[in-house]
Amino acid sequence: LRDPDKFVVVQTAPAIRAALGETQGLPPGTCVTKKMTTALRSLGFDAIFDTNFSADLTIMEEGTELLNRLKKVILDKDQNVKLPMTTSCSPGWVKFLEHYFPKLTDNVSTAKSPQQMMGAVVKTYYAKNKNIDPKNIVVVSIMPCTAKKFEARRPEMFSSGFQDVDYVLTTRELGKMLNKNGI
Repeated sequence: LRDPDKFVVVQTAPAIRAALGETQGLPPGTCVTKKMTTALRSLGFDAIFDTNFSADLTIMEEGTELLNRLKKVILDKDQNVKLPMTTSCSPGWVKFLEHYFPKLTDNVSTAKSPQQMMGAVVKTYYAKNKNIDPKNIVVVSIMPCTAKKFEARRPEMFSSGFQDVDYVLTTRELGKMLNKNGI
């Protein structure tokens, strides 16, 4: 955050705005969207994104993939299509399948999760639009699930040539950062 050569972007999952207040002594479930945004700016983030945007992208990609799979089964009579198709949004779910039901991993959508899709969009489309070298962009995710830390390190999450998401923090870790910095 203090490196002047880095453009540090943060994305927040929707659950964070309802859980972060609790780390600051507010009643559980208090929505702190504006306070959170102000706090993230105070910490030094250069840009703030809501993961809701990339969740919409993921839904569109998964929907298109499902329609294509169904078309292959119905119109092309392809019996090798993997159905039912399951979501790729939860790294805990994906890892569970890989570990306990490896024969079903081809049923998982090939779309990246909203976290990873946002990272990829930031380091490609956003970087090009803002004329920022992707190697100077750092993407930080604030997520409610610790499995997102593992997901960010998966080998397939480097498809743009850069790691999609560089760091993942939980709600509590962000709360500790805010407290440590007197915010």
